[in-house]
Amino acid sequence: MEWINLLSSIFGATIRMSAPLIFAALGGLFSERSGIINIALEGKMLAGAFTAATVTTLTHSPFLGFLCGGLAGMVMSAIYGLFVINFKSNQIVTGTAITILAAGSVPFIAQLLFLNTGSTPEIPMDNRFIHGPIIAAWVIIGLTWVWFKYTPYGMWHKFAGEHPDALQTSGIDVIRTRWSGILLSGFLAGLGGATLSICLSSSYTRNMTAGRGYMALAALIVGGWKPLAAAFACLAFGFFDALGITLQGIQIPKSIFEFQILNHIWNFVVSPQFIQIIPYILTIVIVAGFVGKSRPPKALGQPYLRNR
Repeated sequence: MEWINLLSSIFGATIRMSAPLIFAALGGLFSERSGIINIALEGKMLAGAFTAATVTTLTHSPFLGFLCGGLAGMVMSAIYGLFVINFKSNQIVTGTAITILAAGSVPFIAQLLFLNTGSTPEIPMDNRFIHGPIIAAWVIIGLTWVWFKYTPYGMWHKFAGEHPDALQTSGIDVIRTRWSGILLSGFLAGLGGATLSICLSSSYTRNMTAGRGYMALAALIVGGWKPLAAAFACLAFGFFDALGITLQGIQIPKSIFEFQILNHIWNFVVSPQFIQIIPYILTIVIVAGFVGKSRPPKALGQPYLRNR
């Protein structure tokens, strides 16, 4: 019975922990399918997490906080887009700078607003958005699939990342298409951060994304830049994360082991530090196995010049 409860707990935690990854990965999909590398997902999630928690604290409206979290991610994307689309700067360097900017500025703003060590006050249970973001994440999967499969806008995004010259020749503005992709990307990544702070937690804490933006990017690569496959990869990473959280401090009995070398151990406690690094180790292993097999959009990372 205990194992059934444990498996049930892991399953529920998997659904919850995969939600912010789904938002961020599908956000990255809009950007990267249109040709813009989105290594700044982590920074956009940080901005979304802080803004959502702050707005929810001040207005007591979790829905408004959730929406403003998405808008904060969009603002970060607008800054990123200004440099990489308009000024043609290096996308990886600029994305890294955006993440560093968010990691440094968000705790500073939190200190100014709340006079503490860089976190927001705890949100009462009545003001938390418990189920809404999780449901929304799964709805977004279907909407994103329909967008890229059946709408002309999705087709334009794909052509902007594969054959931008052909898209421009057909009369569709590549720059405008990439801008729409990067803004949608920021909004969804911001929603992913908001999910962390007002759904999975009760406040914003310093660096609470803990590398989930990079995990979402890894899921996007593993999924071959396809919405359903990327969502499935997020679910797998969410499972690893949930497994780490659930197994912390659990005593594992001797009967589980069949190797003689461990027979002298009756019980041992799983180290929390070891469990916490499991999702990141598995992420590296999985990405290392898929990175050579996944085919990115042909024009990914290449600035578009109208007059070339």
